Amino acid sequence: KVVAIAAFLVIGTLAAFGLLPDTQAVGTENLVGHGGFLPHGMGAVFTGMLTVVFAFMGSEIVTLAAGESEDPEKAVSKATNSVIWRIGVFYLGSILLVVTLLPWDSEAVKGSPYVAVLEHIGIPGAGQVMDVIVLTAVLSCLNSGMYTASRMAFSLGQRGDAPKVFASVTDRGVPRVAILCSVVFGFIAVFFNYTSPDTVFSFLLNSSGAVALFVWLVICFSQLRMRKIIERETPERLTVRMWLYPYLTWTAIGMIGFVVAYMFTDADGRKQMYLSLVAAAIVLAASAVVGRRRRAAAVEPAA
Repeated sequence: KVVAIAAFLVIGTLAAFGLLPDTQAVGTENLVGHGGFLPHGMGAVFTGMLTVVFAFMGSEIVTLAAGESEDPEKAVSKATNSVIWRIGVFYLGSILLVVTLLPWDSEAVKGSPYVAVLEHIGIPGAGQVMDVIVLTAVLSCLNSGMYTASRMAFSLGQRGDAPKVFASVTDRGVPRVAILCSVVFGFIAVFFNYTSPDTVFSFLLNSSGAVALFVWLVICFSQLRMRKIIERETPERLTVRMWLYPYLTWTAIGMIGFVVAYMFTDADGRKQMYLSLVAAAIVLAASAVVGRRRRAAAVEPAA
């Protein structure tokens, strides 16, 4: 899929400048035409953010994977930086080409914008090729989601917040039980998609809507707290430093808070926020129960 996006960027750029056969340079005609730039104002941008922001859920996975590498210090820094420039080039770059080559209000864009651009340029078989690429991308998302779920279950098992069996690994260091349980829950979700698409599956889908924002907020506040502790007690452990700390962290917190607040102004966003708050409350309640039992178990031997 990376090769496909890179090829799309090259082909789209050549078409935008009229360097392909039967194409003409488009300039900024589609960017400032059809109602002008930002024809519906900044409100439309904020509404679009509610949909787009969740597409980046899981970008923190790179730090989990890098942490299991041979040299975590270098791998985490390299992986984090690569995510930033890849989003800037592949995602923002490709979307810029789409709205440059086609009017934003074109009916073709409402379907598959990448296919619409390739067909507009005259690339044969663009639809079939992109269908294969989309399927590959979906399988890639499934793979990363399975990796994250299994590693989180493994971590919870190690800390005693989940059954200890989740923390067991094979001779090759693979958390087999955690992976298999993640697969089972995946099939359960698929089952509910067919049996209860408007109730159970709808709740599962919408309740995870704002969870990404909650996770990012927790990461930001955890970083603010943990870095102070490390700097005070074991400064030699601080080998990977964030840019512009703590100002950039507080900026991220402010932007995430803005998106959370803006979700309450949108009907679909409001529903996702309410259900996500319910899911968060369930997690916090379960955490409180487990913590209480753990403290009670620690006191009993001493008594």
